[in-house]
Amino acid sequence: MNNQMAQHIQGNLTEIISQWQEKMKSEQNERSFQVMPQELMNQTSHEFAELMISNLLESHQAYESQLNDFAEKVVRIGWSVTFVTKAIGNFAEIVYESMSNEGVIHEGNIAAYVKEFSNWISPIRESTIQAYAKTWERTVSLQKIALQELSASLIPVFEKVSVMPLVGTIDTERAKLIMENLLEGVVKHRAEVVLLDITGVPVVDTMVAHHIIQAADAVRLVGAKCMLVGIRPEIAQTIVTLGINLNDFTTTSTLQRGVEQALAWTNRKIVEVED
Repeated sequence: MNNQMAQHIQGNLTEIISQWQEKMKSEQNERSFQVMPQELMNQTSHEFAELMISNLLESHQAYESQLNDFAEKVVRIGWSVTFVTKAIGNFAEIVYESMSNEGVIHEGNIAAYVKEFSNWISPIRESTIQAYAKTWERTVSLQKIALQELSASLIPVFEKVSVMPLVGTIDTERAKLIMENLLEGVVKHRAEVVLLDITGVPVVDTMVAHHIIQAADAVRLVGAKCMLVGIRPEIAQTIVTLGINLNDFTTTSTLQRGVEQALAWTNRKIVEVED
């Protein structure tokens, strides 16, 4: 029966894919498929159909290879795992209706085909979800590493003056990375003043403040001064409410003011030059 099912799909592939696309477009709360360029939609649809056929005909190893490639692609283009499982169910439903309409499935063999469809769909749904989950976890992990590296870099802006812009939530793991990059950057760039810019940090609580204070203390130990910039009014209010002690810090509301103060500490200043 597997061969017969696969042959039917291959013989009616264009019509099956067309019906499947229309069915998937009608799924609510799933914009990822609806906004795909037509060329990409057609390519992805054929790859999906080939994957479904592969499960019927190919060896387990060949199918697994195709499955992993497809899972990586749909994660990248934004399909949710719910949408993927719906795609599998809708495809099987269309194939079943097509085979019934052509008389391949009839009263004499319907029970056998129902069982065969169940044996086809259940394993492919489980294996697809597993492959999707692995790909998603790997993708998120790589994105997290990239974000951490990008958001914890010490950037020299003037001689002896460097800035570290902090973006996102600061947890213990990120605090460790910030500390390492900060100390390495101070030594590498021979910075005398470091500005920690928290403009992009959404929440400053006691734990975040603790990590920032630790970083500032470490900077002082290697012979540089540390300034906290980018303190928005709501952050200032939170710091006061929590009773966080930042007396050892020079703080400013903007990076511009921080740079001006840093230049003053290094016996320089910004002046306007007339034409």
